[in-house]
Amino acid sequence: MKSVDDPHEAERRLTRLMASCRHPLVRRARPVVGEAAEHTKVWWAIALALAAAGGSRGRRAATAGLAAMGAAELLSNGVIKPLLRRRRPPEELIPHDGPDDRPDSSSFPSGHTAAAAAFTTAVARIWPGAGALCAVPAVLIAAERVHSGAHYPSDVAAGAVVGAAGACLTRRLPGARLA
Repeated sequence: MKSVDDPHEAERRLTRLMASCRHPLVRRARPVVGEAAEHTKVWWAIALALAAAGGSRGRRAATAGLAAMGAAELLSNGVIKPLLRRRRPPEELIPHDGPDDRPDSSSFPSGHTAAAAAFTTAVARIWPGAGALCAVPAVLIAAERVHSGAHYPSDVAAGAVVGAAGACLTRRLPGARLA
């Protein structure tokens, strides 16, 4: 038996705990959140809304968010995942109807979380109120990635760090600065 002091065992337990939530709201929301996160649909929709309704500030926020998201996805999926291969959480840790369509790619870091954190961070830098609203789906996406069995909590935490890095890398883009 592994010790609870073993960080890998602690993370496995946390994954099992997070995935075991059976609240009816979680069961109904998880597929919706997962679908919205696929192919960054939610962030493209929010960028469109910001650009359409937010005037020049909204257009700058949308541009910054999309640029940061692109940088974070490049870092996460193009650089880190190929270098640091990690298996997805095993199905026995996921006590609900089984993990949904888990990708074959490396689990570390969470690319969905990286995109969410990058977009949210970049938008918040330009329009703090809009960034606060973006934080809601970002947190839901991060939680969904663990609950669905696609990632360990540390994958999600690393994705958030990669997302923040993506936002920092794009900070100096011409349309992304506060004016």
